Amino acid sequence: MASWDVVAQQISQVTGKPFMARNVRRARVSALNRTTMLSDDSESYFIKHNDPDFIEMFRAEALGLHEIASTLTVRVARPVCWGATDEMSYLVLRYLELSPRTPSDDIELGRTLAALHTRHSPYFGWYRDNNIGTSPQINTPHADWAAFFRERRLIFQLDLAARNGYGGALQELGHKLAETVPALLAGHKPTPSLLHGDLWAGNCAANGQRPILFDPAVYYGDREADLAMTELFGGFSQAFYAAYEEAAPLETGYRVRKTLYNLYHVLNHLNLAGESYLGQAQRMMAQLLAEVGH
Repeated sequence: MASWDVVAQQISQVTGKPFMARNVRRARVSALNRTTMLSDDSESYFIKHNDPDFIEMFRAEALGLHEIASTLTVRVARPVCWGATDEMSYLVLRYLELSPRTPSDDIELGRTLAALHTRHSPYFGWYRDNNIGTSPQINTPHADWAAFFRERRLIFQLDLAARNGYGGALQELGHKLAETVPALLAGHKPTPSLLHGDLWAGNCAANGQRPILFDPAVYYGDREADLAMTELFGGFSQAFYAAYEEAAPLETGYRVRKTLYNLYHVLNHLNLAGESYLGQAQRMMAQLLAEVGH
């Protein structure tokens, strides 16, 4: 049985409605996965697919989408099913017509993201590991945010960078910075909040005059980490930030903490995309060390 027939059969089983993949066409370009749209005369589905050994990545993404959807706050692309054939692993999502966000979309996104961040946990992390891009993201629970971020985020990415050949100044600065994380976060006691985890503009659009998020890397962490990433690459309006702050004002010291939290993503981009991110990572480390007098 061809792979698309297997996928169509699973869709039929899960939805309880017969579905045949009469139309198969490539969907939007993705840097990480292949994407395809399947449709028949009445239903359409968006399929993310990759090699068979990517199944756990897709499973974790689907569970993360379910976790966010269960809050009934910010809207996400809902998973239908996931699985693997001999040729590929895949995640099936309901197909949505996407459009650029408007200022009113951003206002709603700010409000609903603040509402998402009110879903709390007793610990930082999640009940399972997942991925940030295609990199592993370690979510082993921890009661202390500074220790969690130091070990599960910065040290993990630094060790991955070392294995990828980035030694020297990056490692020296990085491990020196890791020692200062408790000082950088001194006096800041965040509640573990449910995060999208990979909140850049490319993972956010609109559908039916409502904002919608996709491609999460969920865990429970400092809510400021989501806000910080929106600033890393831009693409979010002042209306978004104003709506979020109205619902959930940020605490003093966010300016410094956002650089620390975004360093995690810049290191991940270094590990995924290469040396063009090396200088930026080192500059961020030096800036943070200067904040604590190093």
